[in-house]
Amino acid sequence: MTESSVWTKDQLADPHRVKDKARRVRQMFGAIAPSYDLNNRLHSLGRDQSWRRAAVRMAQIQERDRVLDVACGTGDLAMAFADAGASLVLGIDFTDEMLAIAQTKAQRSQHQQIHYYSGDAIHLPIADAEFDVVSIAFGIRNVADPYAAITQFHRVLKPGGRLVILEFGLPTNQIARGLYNFYFQHLLPRTATLIAADRTGAYKYLPRSVDRFIDADTLVKMMNKAGFLETTAHSLTLGISMLYRGMKPPAQPR
Repeated sequence: MTESSVWTKDQLADPHRVKDKARRVRQMFGAIAPSYDLNNRLHSLGRDQSWRRAAVRMAQIQERDRVLDVACGTGDLAMAFADAGASLVLGIDFTDEMLAIAQTKAQRSQHQQIHYYSGDAIHLPIADAEFDVVSIAFGIRNVADPYAAITQFHRVLKPGGRLVILEFGLPTNQIARGLYNFYFQHLLPRTATLIAADRTGAYKYLPRSVDRFIDADTLVKMMNKAGFLETTAHSLTLGISMLYRGMKPPAQPR
């Protein structure tokens, strides 16, 4: 497969149904990795960082907490957890080009408690009950099987551990949604593609993957089915971003 043929028009009709979605997502993110942070800042008007800070607050980090950041990308959320006082932050991603950038950023910032490894969200190379917090930011939509990933998150959390999911959504207000969709589906794909010099279709995939992804109620039910309690969904910036939280049941006293 050449870089220019990662996503065809037919596949973009519903990218979540493409059988080899994981391979295509990996190739796509590898291609756009060098400009990923720049496009995030520009096209969210800097809100992407405030959304990550909201996720860290939702996780309620304690001094000795161990955090697993899945689909960590270039490491922005991992660094935010380190800044919040986590004793260990392990970032996992299956795109080597993203991990290389994350490693460089961690070294420059001297975050010695951050470590990065290659891994897949639905096959986490982690023992059971290892972490106090599991997070995934703008990544659950990209995994091949979201429910399988969420069950993995439950497995690797300690009893009483917290799951935080940050993902794109769509404004609920019809006027706001109309304006946002014009930007998200027509303007952003053009400008982001130019900045990234992208030929993979990454910024055509982005709005389609959001539009065709499961809604907030379905994701909350999925978390409940996987065993999480106290699941909540919070709207950020008119619903452009959604923040989910769930807790693994505490250990039962003997």
